Amino acid sequence: MHLAYPAVLAVLLFCVGLYGVLARRNAILVLMSVELMLNAVNLNLVAFDVWLRDTVHAGQALTLFTITIAAAEIGLGLAIVLLVFRHRGSSDIDRLTGLAEPHGGPGAPHAPDASDATPTPAADDEKAEASA
Repeated sequence: MHLAYPAVLAVLLFCVGLYGVLARRNAILVLMSVELMLNAVNLNLVAFDVWLRDTVHAGQALTLFTITIAAAEIGLGLAIVLLVFRHRGSSDIDRLTGLAEPHGGPGAPHAPDASDATPTPAADDEKAEASA
């Protein structure tokens, strides 16, 4: 068996997966594209394992680890996508900007807004009247 055939097929699979990750906006299609990329890597691992005639079969062992990681990734990814779909009604990646940290992240300084101001005595009186 020539090594070129599975290598070319793996490159084609990887390129299709890369295109899917970069061009698609649906989160499920992006996850499927990542799976295509991982399968291209698995194909290369097994092809090189057969070509090198490795007695330990390290390529096949690494392929099993990759399949396990892919299964965990798809399980967590689908759980997150379903949760986002339930709350937002869409799995569009462009509409997920509301999940970002406000003001640049947890360690970034933020500008004070109206909620950071100290309450005035008039505000305290209004709160006391509202609770009474």
